[in-house]
Amino acid sequence: MPNDPIFSNCSIALLAGGRGQRMGGQDKGWIMWQGHALIEHMHRVVRPLTDDLIISCNRNHERYQALADQRVSDPCQDFSGPLIGILSALQVARHPYLLVLPCDAPRVDQALLTQLYQQAGERPVLLKHQGHWQPLFSLIPCTQLNALQDLWNAGERSPKQALLQLNPIAIHCADDEQRLANFNEPSVLQQPLLIEEPLC
Repeated sequence: MPNDPIFSNCSIALLAGGRGQRMGGQDKGWIMWQGHALIEHMHRVVRPLTDDLIISCNRNHERYQALADQRVSDPCQDFSGPLIGILSALQVARHPYLLVLPCDAPRVDQALLTQLYQQAGERPVLLKHQGHWQPLFSLIPCTQLNALQDLWNAGERSPKQALLQLNPIAIHCADDEQRLANFNEPSVLQQPLLIEEPLC
């Protein structure tokens, strides 16, 4: 935990609770790339930013706990999707804002996350890439917990659809932005660690 976090009023949630179907059912956070687990790449980037690092996971709890200030799991172990992980993190967040990130985006950097953080206000902030919203790269005011919980209780399971109902702010990224790349398939693990200059 940093003594003087860069994002002083922001918790960060790394979402690592997925089923990992396209990775053969593996826990994606612990898949190795460039000599380190994907979650370790993410930890290296975000650890200096916050004193409240939350990891949402449904497996390997002790391993994740060693990297986190708090750990949350889905209420039901049915892999209900990332929205329930976001809700669980919002419930325990110690700061007014929650920065949400997937566990498998190791090219993300602090410059990109700072762009999200600098837009902090009453509305969620989401990245938008090639015309598509990126709800798992978002900054959410914790005051929106009740609204998101109501949407969940009404049957909404999509993070994008839920956040769009809260009138989010968009940060547009260039079409060739590389820092959002998710490592969803085994072939992607062959790609080098190449972080471009900020393009958003």
